[in-house]
Amino acid sequence: MKKLIVLGLFFLGVGAFFYFDLGRYLNLASLKENKDALLSYTNSHPVGAVIFFVLIYTAQTALSLPGATIMTLTSGFLFGGLLGTFYVNIGATLGATLAFLSARYLFRDLVEQKFGGTASAGGTTTASKRLQSLQMGFSKNGFNYLLTLRLIPLFPFFLVNLASGLTRIRLTSYVGATALGIIPASFVYCNAGQQLGTINTLKDIASPQVLGAFALLGLLALVPIIYQKFKTPSLPKVEGA
Repeated sequence: MKKLIVLGLFFLGVGAFFYFDLGRYLNLASLKENKDALLSYTNSHPVGAVIFFVLIYTAQTALSLPGATIMTLTSGFLFGGLLGTFYVNIGATLGATLAFLSARYLFRDLVEQKFGGTASAGGTTTASKRLQSLQMGFSKNGFNYLLTLRLIPLFPFFLVNLASGLTRIRLTSYVGATALGIIPASFVYCNAGQQLGTINTLKDIASPQVLGAFALLGLLALVPIIYQKFKTPSLPKVEGA
């Protein structure tokens, strides 16, 4: 019953988003059209604007709804590059954590049962070799694996949130890698939001040079894992040598 309630709230939120067509506000044209009103409200209610923004960003991320890029641009436009990045980090990390916990609570047991083969002597269902391999990688190097996925924007943010919940990565590692890994992209888009008038399409921001820099950061996060995998094992000491 508890799982049904959580699942029902998720579909209720997603359904409300599409029923009221809230996506029409989450595009570059709408942001430019309403920028004066948004800026006026932020200047008049600075604390309320921050709280409202973080709550919306958290809900958008937790429900895996579209519009994160526009939300990040809006943060940079309203709060500036540094503060905008900070507020985006709070909202995105909270929302991603909620999505992660929901996926883990709702679906991890089901996935392990589906891909599990035989029951152990104790009667408990074990995961298949494929799932066990994935689980082992995330349990041993979860922080670095997830950090790489966060830094390389080729992987959809919402998909990483949900997929991570099906692994055995620790919650502290998940939160830390998420909060750290989203900083570069958030900073780039928040700084772009300060020059909102000069942006015509989102492609103006995500240039090949920027994407390449993110990919390089992601590969650097894998260096410790690669080193541990290929380092030369120490030779056993020979007696009498």
